[in-house]
Amino acid sequence: MADSILNVDRVSKSFGRHKVLDEVSLAVRAGSIHALVGENGAGKSTLMNIIGGVVRADSGTVRLDGQPTTFSDPSAAIRAGVSTVHQEFSLFPNRSVAQNIFGHREPVDRLGFVRWGVLRRQAQDILSELGVDLDPSALVGSLSLSAQQLVEIAKALSLSARVLILDEPTSALSDYGAKRLFRLLDGLKARGVGIIYISHRLNEVLEVADEISVLRDGRLAGRATRGASAAELVGMMVGRDLGSTVPRKPSSPGRDVLSVEGLTRDGVFADISFGVREGEILGFAGLVGSGRTEVARAIFGADRLDAGRISFDGRALAIGSPQQAIANGIGYLTEDRKALGLFLPMTVRDNIVAASLPRLVSPAGLIRPRDIRAESARFVQHLDIRPADDRLETLTLSGGNQQKVLLAKWLSVAPRLLIVDEPTRGVDVAAKASIHRHLSELAGSGVAIILISSDLPEVLGLSDRIAVFKQGRLVTILDAAAATEEGVMMHASAG
Repeated sequence: MADSILNVDRVSKSFGRHKVLDEVSLAVRAGSIHALVGENGAGKSTLMNIIGGVVRADSGTVRLDGQPTTFSDPSAAIRAGVSTVHQEFSLFPNRSVAQNIFGHREPVDRLGFVRWGVLRRQAQDILSELGVDLDPSALVGSLSLSAQQLVEIAKALSLSARVLILDEPTSALSDYGAKRLFRLLDGLKARGVGIIYISHRLNEVLEVADEISVLRDGRLAGRATRGASAAELVGMMVGRDLGSTVPRKPSSPGRDVLSVEGLTRDGVFADISFGVREGEILGFAGLVGSGRTEVARAIFGADRLDAGRISFDGRALAIGSPQQAIANGIGYLTEDRKALGLFLPMTVRDNIVAASLPRLVSPAGLIRPRDIRAESARFVQHLDIRPADDRLETLTLSGGNQQKVLLAKWLSVAPRLLIVDEPTRGVDVAAKASIHRHLSELAGSGVAIILISSDLPEVLGLSDRIAVFKQGRLVTILDAAAATEEGVMMHASAG
């Protein structure tokens, strides 16, 4: 295309005998957003890594401004004007906004000392140009995830980015944060920046993208424009009808499994009281910073409590550590699978049995390899973890399959109560449907579930009741069958 700033022409890439990309082509126009969608493992990350100089293609051509280009490393790509904002931020929390934007490129005097005033002014110029109201002197660690995302984008643009790659840019953002990001992208388009937008959230893809490329099994499965429907994209992505991604389950909850009264952690949340019953999914909803995750972590023993009582299966329970919670039948699927949930360099098998290992050893404390293999194989088959070889390192799996491994880890514990925090963040539509189905089936078997999610359709579709949090307080508990997105947001924002 004549006005394309970046062209990818028949690019292929294999890792060993596994062909990850097979002659994929796309064009990104200046001043436009080109979305890239597909299931986990479809080849999106590999394609972006080739464009960004992380890996080299086996064949095919990448052209920037019409000129064939091969970047030797990410620094070469950045120098050429191609910057990537990854899903996992690469910020230094103990440094200021300005230091993060100009990391290793701070203005210095002739003696090599940083010119702090100049640094702050330069950072302020970029933030103002983007319409971002942030203090250049603020520590990044004190900012919300939404603000940190904007710092990442400011850092990319300080490098004079002409092509900006955004990988799951709203996965950690509230609805308000996402809308703020979209306004920023409109400004970047007006400046002529070409944007590659990778997301599993098809509704926002259809809202912001000018053009859409769909990958399936390493090949270009089709193209679409903003006028397409989510159903069309799903059809191209998976080649089959998934039906409803949120199967509402018939529900007849039993007695209370967990009951909490007056839970308080000073400065974080206060006077939290609720119960969750056998076979019930209790959704936790609220804006970022509302205290949802902090309450769950305290119940699991990961954070201290300053006041309050916890009853489990009708008896008082003081939980002082996650190990104690697990021993009592409580599992916790964390929102950060890479940093807190999985041992990525270890095998899939080791991760699946990590939390249930005490029951897989002999009375003498000896590991029973046959039982471990059987336990792992059971969940690889049950959750359809791919590849099905549980001896592979977990880091080699796609995000959706890593999330299934994390779910398998906690299902192996056979919990009475399972807390799942953002269980489908950053996974594709097929993996999301699979996780929804397994959570529904788990509740149907009598397990009590607390579901924490920023995806309101997910909360409304899976939950029996919804506990709405605001600023560390439990505002109300709604019947999910009668609740609406607007009603939940009204409680979460206005109280």
